[in-house]
Amino acid sequence: MATRNVFLSVGAASNEEQEAFVRAVEDRLRSEGLNPQTVGRNAFSSDAPLKKVVELFDNCHGAVVIALERTFFPSGIDKRGGPSETQLSNVRLPTPWNHIEAAMAYSRRLPLMVLVESGLKSEGLLERGYDWYVQSIKPVPSALTTNEFNGVLSDWKSKVDAYQAAPIKAVNDPPSKSPADLTIRELVGGLRLAQLWGVLVGLAALVAGAFALGAKLIGHI
Repeated sequence: MATRNVFLSVGAASNEEQEAFVRAVEDRLRSEGLNPQTVGRNAFSSDAPLKKVVELFDNCHGAVVIALERTFFPSGIDKRGGPSETQLSNVRLPTPWNHIEAAMAYSRRLPLMVLVESGLKSEGLLERGYDWYVQSIKPVPSALTTNEFNGVLSDWKSKVDAYQAAPIKAVNDPPSKSPADLTIRELVGGLRLAQLWGVLVGLAALVAGAFALGAKLIGHI
């Protein structure tokens, strides 16, 4: 089977340990016949990063999120000044791009595998309870040899194969209709400008031909 592209959501590594783990994940994906695509690692563009992210997603059959510590707060306050104010300590957060790209993958119905460094704050699309399984993992290469990781990877990969064979429509895509069920307005609205112009020219020719034929018939009466 040909190599399939998968989107890899991961921020720039903060230290050598994180970089070693990310490379281990990339190598494991490639060994499975999957080609990880990440803006800033192996895909670059002169446009804004989000444009390149969209472009990559258009050519991927699955997505992997690696959430690693990016920001650390020894102490802080949640909902400061309100009745639910809470003192925080040792808060660890990943790059916000993990949340953005996870949402983009889900909206496209791409098979999603989420790896979250143990100890990160569980919130947003990186917490459990959604339509995907979140693995809490220690970011070391040996973590990719556990039964849990191998099992989840195998299941996710089978979904990538199925998606490649029959891509699933995005969440917001309107349901398709048979041409016979479409109204004139829907048919015209679905045409591009060049297509619409061609239809109008064709209709004009048809009407002109009908008038010419009618004139001949009248002349023979």
